[in-house]
Amino acid sequence: MGDECSATGVLRDEHQRILMVMRVLGRMLDAGEKGGAWDFDGIGDCVRFFRLFADACHHGKEEDLLFPELEARGIPREGGPIGVMLYEHQLGRGFVRAMKENLGPAREGDKGALSRLAAAGHNFIDLLTQHIHKEDHILFNMADHVIDRTGCMGLCHKYDEVCGREFEGNTKAELEAIAARLQAKCPD
Repeated sequence: MGDECSATGVLRDEHQRILMVMRVLGRMLDAGEKGGAWDFDGIGDCVRFFRLFADACHHGKEEDLLFPELEARGIPREGGPIGVMLYEHQLGRGFVRAMKENLGPAREGDKGALSRLAAAGHNFIDLLTQHIHKEDHILFNMADHVIDRTGCMGLCHKYDEVCGREFEGNTKAELEAIAARLQAKCPD
């Protein structure tokens, strides 16, 4: 790892991939809302990516590894930034669940479901954009300040273990490939 060890480096890198897929989702929603064809398959891939990569893999590392380490080093959960991040993770899960639940009916022509799908997508994008900014610029800076090199190395090893798992039968690399396909399909 050299001198570049950071308790949050891999998480910050994952944030960039999540933000990219959120931009793709935003472009897909905007295209459909402006009268273009709705890319339900693409939106479904975004939802799958958010469920498995952003939540199961990424948020799992934060909630199960980083946040407890921060609490052990004196950063409070209740009344502090960790509690806010956990609350926002729950809100995000609700928006992703709403997108998943409304995707099929929207594809079949249910206008109410289409409206709920788009609203949940926009709400998710708004929430996670702000959430990631707070993590990258506040909480993660705190983490990098309070977690020493030994703690960092331990966290990074545990992050690698999480990344070696499968998420509903998908490896992290397969989920990253979904993100790459989405970006190629709907570039910036």
